[in-house]
Amino acid sequence: MLRIHNVKVKLGEKRYAKVISQYLNVREKEIRNVTLVKQSIDARRQNVHFICSFDFQVHDEEQYLRKFPQLQRVQPYQYHYLPSNDQSVMIVGSGPAGLFCAYVLAMSGQKVTVIERGQEIEKREKAVADLLENGCLHCESNIAFGEGGAGTFSDGKLTTGIKNERIRYVLETFVQFGAPEDILYLHKPHIGTDYLRQVIQNMRQFLIEKGVTFLFETQMIDFKQESDSYHVTVLHHGQTEVMNTDLLVLAIGHSARDTYELLYQKGMTLEQKAFAVGVRIEQSQQKINQIQYKKSASSPYLKAATYKLAVQSGKRGVYTFCMCPGGYVVPSQHEDGTLCVNGMSYYARDGQNANSAILVTVSTDDFGSSHPLAGIEFQRQLEKKAFMLGGGHFHAPVQKAMDYINNEVNPLGKIKPTYQPGYQLCDLNQIFPDFINHSLKEGLLLMNQKMPGFIDEDTILTGVESRSSAPVRILRNENFQSSMKGIYPIGEGAGYAGGIMSSAIDGMMCAEQILKTYK
Repeated sequence: MLRIHNVKVKLGEKRYAKVISQYLNVREKEIRNVTLVKQSIDARRQNVHFICSFDFQVHDEEQYLRKFPQLQRVQPYQYHYLPSNDQSVMIVGSGPAGLFCAYVLAMSGQKVTVIERGQEIEKREKAVADLLENGCLHCESNIAFGEGGAGTFSDGKLTTGIKNERIRYVLETFVQFGAPEDILYLHKPHIGTDYLRQVIQNMRQFLIEKGVTFLFETQMIDFKQESDSYHVTVLHHGQTEVMNTDLLVLAIGHSARDTYELLYQKGMTLEQKAFAVGVRIEQSQQKINQIQYKKSASSPYLKAATYKLAVQSGKRGVYTFCMCPGGYVVPSQHEDGTLCVNGMSYYARDGQNANSAILVTVSTDDFGSSHPLAGIEFQRQLEKKAFMLGGGHFHAPVQKAMDYINNEVNPLGKIKPTYQPGYQLCDLNQIFPDFINHSLKEGLLLMNQKMPGFIDEDTILTGVESRSSAPVRILRNENFQSSMKGIYPIGEGAGYAGGIMSSAIDGMMCAEQILKTYK
């Protein structure tokens, strides 16, 4: 199998063998079994087109490799499972890190139990609907907690900044359980919250058939080491129970504040971690398409346009995060009296508004305390202010972007908030300390210079975005173990991953380490 990169392809062109033959100036019939490996959009000029990588076969590969130095020989990636051992494993959390840790262990024949404080998808959807439609928050089952983790009610982005051979395995696993096949080749793949929910349910059912035990509405509230195993106290459907396990994997997610507190009380080594806070911006998706795609904005071959911007405000970075084309702004808090937001898109990305987080970096020096959990309190204070400013009932504080910059509050224009259950017009300056307000305002103006039209008189901001990453790191060694033997912190909640893909890979690598260590 040969691979070729950086092939320019016109919008709508599907005759890939012909495209490759023209690119190499060979006969089309020599090119066989073509597979699209990667597809990105080049919209830098008026003539918008795709840039693609292809795998294909020819009769004489050696001849082609000699003649065309830009070609390379590739072998299909195959993941090899390690043999199981006699250690029982309890995984706390069913987000991507926990699920893929369980998946690798189960495929190797390991005994695995997954406990999840939130509900399974079917019940979780009803709890989330109750929040969106009625303003009723279920503190243990919401957009932060429940089967699939916080990413379940997001855009389902599968991009990652890490380089790892397991990426293909994760993507193929998602497709196996029902994800769209285009995630295998799109430069910026996403599943969408609608597909992702079904994928997670299918994955759970497969794991159950492989012998994995799932316990939902089951929260770890204590643990105690006894010899070489752990007694784990859980709150299961309101009843306290004690469960035993040899190994404990913590895939708790970045919002499990009470679990962080438990770990701190137990003496586990934690440290502060820098993160970022800000707002959600909403713009017209049609306008973003026009800015990015120019004359090709109406092409049926182009999906809703995205953007990614980063600027500098003094020593602080200001950047877009989790951009959701055609998406919705949703409440992601889990504590009463607080409010924070996130972005969510369906696979079609066909909503009227584009949204993205606009974040300002926050260092540990900003926390005002050396306590390992000080970052959590920093988040919480912003979320309490957002709740109060929104008037309660989980209504979000909203302001036009230019009004925020100019310290004014005026009626909204053409763009209406997608946030449910409701919103309140107010001055977002009241949420943040001066240093964040200064950087956010400067950052917005600089972004508008880099991408003219990024903000206009109708652009709106919704506060507060505070959960982009964990404010804590649970220290672990090269074998993935924490300061307590037999306990393995993984994923976003441990501070070692960010997003679905890197979390899934972190879970896989932890499983591999468990299989190696106790063989």
